[in-house]
Amino acid sequence: MQIAVGGCLAQKDQGAIVEKAPWVDVVFGTHNMGSLPVLLERARHNREAQVEILESLEVFPSTLPTKRESAYAAWVSISVGCNNTCTFCIVPSLRGKEKDRRPGDILAEVQALVDDGAIEVTLLGQNVNSYGVEFGDRQAFGKLLRAMGEIDGLERVRFTSPHPAAFTDDVIAAMAETPNVMPSLHMPLQSGSDGILKAMRRSYRSARFLGILDRVRERMPDAAITTDIIVGFPGETEDDFADTLRVVEQSRFSSAFTFQYSIRPGTPAATMEGQLPKEVVQERYDRLIALQERISLEENRAQIGRTVEVLVAAGEGKKDAETHRPSGRAEDNRLVHFALPAGVEEPRPGDVVTVRVTSAAPHFLIADSAVAPVAADSDRLFAVRRTRAGDAWDRRQAESCGVPASAPAATGGAPRAVGLGMPTVRPL
Repeated sequence: MQIAVGGCLAQKDQGAIVEKAPWVDVVFGTHNMGSLPVLLERARHNREAQVEILESLEVFPSTLPTKRESAYAAWVSISVGCNNTCTFCIVPSLRGKEKDRRPGDILAEVQALVDDGAIEVTLLGQNVNSYGVEFGDRQAFGKLLRAMGEIDGLERVRFTSPHPAAFTDDVIAAMAETPNVMPSLHMPLQSGSDGILKAMRRSYRSARFLGILDRVRERMPDAAITTDIIVGFPGETEDDFADTLRVVEQSRFSSAFTFQYSIRPGTPAATMEGQLPKEVVQERYDRLIALQERISLEENRAQIGRTVEVLVAAGEGKKDAETHRPSGRAEDNRLVHFALPAGVEEPRPGDVVTVRVTSAAPHFLIADSAVAPVAADSDRLFAVRRTRAGDAWDRRQAESCGVPASAPAATGGAPRAVGLGMPTVRPL
């Protein structure tokens, strides 16, 4: 087994990683992932660590071999880097300017994933909706979403993360008018204070942010919207924090990823005046969590009685075995734990079940409609649709047990075994 370390940390610390961890074979930065196969082979041949850090991305690594963790869902990068300069973020200085993949490369990868059994794809980018700026098409992301709708067999399309400043009405229209684009949106707020947004160099203000949510919900009334929020940014006053609470209340997020500000060396915010004491940040953070927990519970309780289609997942529910409820994601990306009728075989990850929501908690929904109706005048509901994705999961399970899902070709078609051994430390 070989060990490689890459990404922002490697770009920043470079050779220090090998000094601290001499068993690492390869250190590569944010701009040369495409070199990884060559670096690994060179490290094996030379029996010494290979460190390669480039200052800019030369070619988008679209042709790297990949191994997907999931048989039914996949993540596809459409861009790397970032053209913004948020003062709390280290990404722009380490990942460089945005580089976009060509639409044909993206669609070819998605088609290959669908051919292999995937029915859900999430498009990834640091600012995913600014896709196309590098090749001069500011409506490229909306066009890409519509093109995803033309891929036969692709049932669910998601994306993350957009930036409010570049989130335009053509993207909202593409979401609403493309059937396989799911009614879920992650829209990072960071702060509800215009003053703090300015200090963060976030090029939008709270009124624009709320306007985006209004327009999304006008076209997609059932959309579930999530967000990111930072508490305790340098200089944040009690009035600033009150603005954040106000915007959160108005936004009605289904859930939020909340963070206490912490210094990131190398970022402009790290040296700003007005760094807040830990106890102040903690107290504000606790108030924000309490508010969002209440809103999440209210929004989830509003789902009770609704019929949802759930893409069954592996490992989504921590207590699935204990509660005897499998889990998965509804179309709006809410986590759903559902009951099974007596004597029914458990659906496979990748299959889709139709159930009715019977109860709710802040972070998940319960759908026990298979065994208990929501109300006295409602029927029990449970249906399973077996999918190509479930078939793909079956094949993976068979192969992981050493049983080929189908007979290999007579020549050159035998699958290669992969052996994982313990890493060894090279002599220093």
